[in-house]
Amino acid sequence: MNFNTPFGLKLNIEQTVSEIIRFMKDDEKRHYKIIIGSDSEAKEGLPVDFITAVVVHRVGNGGRYFWRRIELDKFHTLRDRIIQEVMFSLEAAQKVLASLKSFDAPHFDFEIHIDVGENGETKSMINEVVGMVRAYNFEARTKPNSYAASKVADRHV
Repeated sequence: MNFNTPFGLKLNIEQTVSEIIRFMKDDEKRHYKIIIGSDSEAKEGLPVDFITAVVVHRVGNGGRYFWRRIELDKFHTLRDRIIQEVMFSLEAAQKVLASLKSFDAPHFDFEIHIDVGENGETKSMINEVVGMVRAYNFEARTKPNSYAASKVADRHV
């Protein structure tokens, strides 16, 4: 599992987590959130473009992010696409957290951001996808509070 930086560097999971830890240790007195969110875009006749973002947020003072792209064949329904977004986020969350255990990380909160909300076609899916995330014992956020998915990952689709 490789991630890109906004500057074009490619990092494996250990390097990505090492950068997250370095960023957090630069100012250990701050409160941090590590957030994972995914977004996708489907264009007629092309594979679906899935982006997963890993964000380390120094609350009240910016942050850093890393992202990866996966292309999959067509998805026939929006529901299938949203479920796949959540699955990519959960997969990344498990790998990031497993790697974080091997480092001496400062305290942080952890969230999964889902690109669904009360307005639009995805409102009927909120309980289902939030339930998926909670089944893995993660905190879930939806629009308008799911910025890792709806803003960060969205920049790269």
